Amino acid sequence: MQAIDILMQEHRVIETVLNALESAADRLGAGEDIPMDFFFKAADFIRNYADGTHHQKEEGILFTALETNGYPKDAEPVSIFMDEHVEGRRLTKGMTDCAERIRSGDAGAKAELIQHARDYIILLREHIQREDNVLFPMADDILADGHRQLLADFNRADDELGTKDKYLRLAEELAKI
Repeated sequence: MQAIDILMQEHRVIETVLNALESAADRLGAGEDIPMDFFFKAADFIRNYADGTHHQKEEGILFTALETNGYPKDAEPVSIFMDEHVEGRRLTKGMTDCAERIRSGDAGAKAELIQHARDYIILLREHIQREDNVLFPMADDILADGHRQLLADFNRADDELGTKDKYLRLAEELAKI
């Protein structure tokens, strides 16, 4: 398995949660009672798997390897992906803030929650599409000889966090919404 394959497999897991989040947002918008715990769990997955595991591999390992090979983090395309990671964090915080307000009785936060969720879904789907079709093939070419080290670094990052299995199970749970 190549290092890039790990990132692409993680994208598929993230897409499972994006699909569940979209379903929950649509159903909430249609007036169905969706437990706020779903949104808190989705945000937990986003923060700790999509961002904490996956994006940290990109930012801390892949982008650093690209920088070592002449592609600085502050230049395109890497800078665009970094900015999108930041925007995703902002939208996730907005989602959890709105879910907390709803839980506290502020029904007016429902439309904001739905909008934050939809904005996050759009951002991440486009982000994943560009990474899969632009960034990863570029990285594959540039880092052809460094895949073994990247793979070891990715596996070490998973081992250090020790949360991969927990969040894979959470993705399966969220998909049942």
